[in-house]
Amino acid sequence: CNSLVIHIALSLSSWAGWLSASLLATGSGYVGPFPAHTTLIFKHVDTNIGKAYNPDTGIFTAPVRGAYHFEWYIGTYGGHQASAAVLVKNSQLIFMAYEHQTSGYGTSAMGATLLLEVGDVVFVRLWENTKVFDDGSHHTTFSGHLLFTM
Repeated sequence: CNSLVIHIALSLSSWAGWLSASLLATGSGYVGPFPAHTTLIFKHVDTNIGKAYNPDTGIFTAPVRGAYHFEWYIGTYGGHQASAAVLVKNSQLIFMAYEHQTSGYGTSAMGATLLLEVGDVVFVRLWENTKVFDDGSHHTTFSGHLLFTM
């Protein structure tokens, strides 16, 4: 009986931070290129349990200490501009998703599991002089969730 109570408590605490969002709320188009690294603000938010993601800033703030998993997908149509976005924890660059397609459509994806302390921030930053594309099919996305508390 005690193990059931512990399992339920752990399951409930894992709902503290869930995020699923795509770049554009409506329409279609490119974001970028910009001359400097720029935080991507994902406006079409499907899931934001615990309200850890701020759709005005593009920043996810850890509500509890734990292991979190994040994924981001980027896409763009071919041209001379590459598509690149990096996951940032506080000010530390974690991993980059990169794609350079000279014609046609290309995508890239990346994922990372991070130990976060309460108040740590995680966001996706568009690399300087690159661009990403999004439309109603939600090609460019950011998602994350708490795996377990620690």
